[in-house]
Amino acid sequence: MQNQTHKSQPYHTQKIGFILLHGFTMITFASAVDVLRMANYLSQKELYSWYIYQEENGTPASNGLGLQDSVDAEALFDCDMVFVCGGVEVQKATTPTIKTLLKQLDHQGMVLGSLCNGSVALASAKLMDGYKASLHWEALSAAKEAFYKVEFSEQLYTIDRNRYTCAGGTASMDMMLHLIRLKHGKTLATAVAQQFVMDRIRDASTTQYMTHTEIIGPGYEYVQTAIELMQANLDEVLSMQEIAELIPLSLRQMERLFKRYCHVSPAQYYLRLRLQRAKELLAQTSMSVMQVTVACGFSTSSHFSKAYRNYYGYSPRDQRKPIDPEYTYRISGSGGVINSDLCG
Repeated sequence: MQNQTHKSQPYHTQKIGFILLHGFTMITFASAVDVLRMANYLSQKELYSWYIYQEENGTPASNGLGLQDSVDAEALFDCDMVFVCGGVEVQKATTPTIKTLLKQLDHQGMVLGSLCNGSVALASAKLMDGYKASLHWEALSAAKEAFYKVEFSEQLYTIDRNRYTCAGGTASMDMMLHLIRLKHGKTLATAVAQQFVMDRIRDASTTQYMTHTEIIGPGYEYVQTAIELMQANLDEVLSMQEIAELIPLSLRQMERLFKRYCHVSPAQYYLRLRLQRAKELLAQTSMSVMQVTVACGFSTSSHFSKAYRNYYGYSPRDQRKPIDPEYTYRISGSGGVINSDLCG
């Protein structure tokens, strides 16, 4: 897929390649491409051209849609940068063919990048060892478990030498705007952002998962501190009394604040964090159910399975065995209600 522009005078065109993996996130890919398109439109120059590669034409995105117009793999070697566009089940989507292609591009000295969970594909090809990288916050803990040589962060995007990685959603817009600003100046980058009704261009250091300001009120800082302690201790679970003492608050005060701001007890919130991490590990790593049990702070696999089934409606083993499209959709969604007798 190559862009159409109002090119009025010669200009060095930067060629950008995109490798679309099965289940790639459409909004992240489209956001990146549209920023480049708008830069061409506003400058009246072909500053950028873009090309997509797919193992098969029409590779479906996570929303089920696909693109038909793609180039051969050889065309990527003529690009200035190549980005891997990932999404759901990115490790499964990173086939041996994709890994080989990425290694060949790296061997040529290609600048490589990723959109959404594409950095997992680069890591799977052993091309991120010793680098810092960003990816979607939901996949962060699983990626850290699987690729300990990569310094994954919660940043919106990360530029580390010849690696350009960003999180999901609209994070690709900010990274591309940064690239435009570096190469063509702040004025053009700002004009592009204005066309997309962006109130600001977010910096790379911006964290992905921000607290909604509308829920902040008296005492919320204690809740936030408690949640941070929970997130830092998913494998070695703290007692509610220990968390309350570390905040510090009385246990009753902490429970009251959690009910006010999170609508669940601290124990229920803690269990939800552990189960969400378990789901990430089951979906995105090859860890056994017993390994996930330990990594998420459960004493026995039976206790883990009971809590997991109660929250998601299916067992940990079923997470890895979708049997029909409706079932797959259900597994990819969020969980339900936690029963208090399963907390702890």
